[in-house]
Amino acid sequence: MGVFMDTKAPAIKELLKRPEPVPENSTDERWKWFKNCLGALDGTHVKVRVHISEKPKYRNRKGDISTNVLGVCSQDMQFIYVLPGWEGSAADGRVLRDAIRRTNGLRVPYDDEYTNCTGFLVPFRGQRYHLSEWRNGRQPNHPQEFYNMKHSSARNVIERCFGVIKNRWAILRSLSFYPTKIQNRIIIACCLLHNFIRREMPDDGNDVILEESDDEANELITTIEPSDE
Repeated sequence: MGVFMDTKAPAIKELLKRPEPVPENSTDERWKWFKNCLGALDGTHVKVRVHISEKPKYRNRKGDISTNVLGVCSQDMQFIYVLPGWEGSAADGRVLRDAIRRTNGLRVPYDDEYTNCTGFLVPFRGQRYHLSEWRNGRQPNHPQEFYNMKHSSARNVIERCFGVIKNRWAILRSLSFYPTKIQNRIIIACCLLHNFIRREMPDDGNDVILEESDDEANELITTIEPSDE
């Protein structure tokens, strides 16, 4: 773990998955609808310990003191990008904006005329979306619902990634007594160890119970919000 705690360690570049676009001839039922897509993106919250004066900023919608973690994973459930550290009260779109603006940060294709969410595929609002809404033989009634169904299935991969690392490491499930800076490094280290396990133990069964999990309470990232900088 100590090797991964050093944010400048070569292991970080070695273990972060290099993004690979979904090929034109993909037969993967989950991903073949999204040619050239680089991965699935979402946010999650990890409880942290902060000074009492900072608690209002770190209090999330559920009332927990947490850091808002942005993650991007590949089609095979390996992390491509991880950004912990934002306060729990920060909106996912604001965290995403910060990731794009950082040096050596999240790289996404977008036009010179920057528009909201350019380079990202988001679901249609006001239409059925979550996987639970497509169970028991329910079928989409129009193209927007079909797109949302496939989008939800692809995006579910990052939700499962977060579920796997929290299931494997208790320190990501409960309040940590480490300083926030150390806790952020622990989050990155757990994501890197997850990638290592996925590569060395492809038949690891830790994610089986999380197959097609769907957290309807999650806030979808549909906008890129400006930061205060």
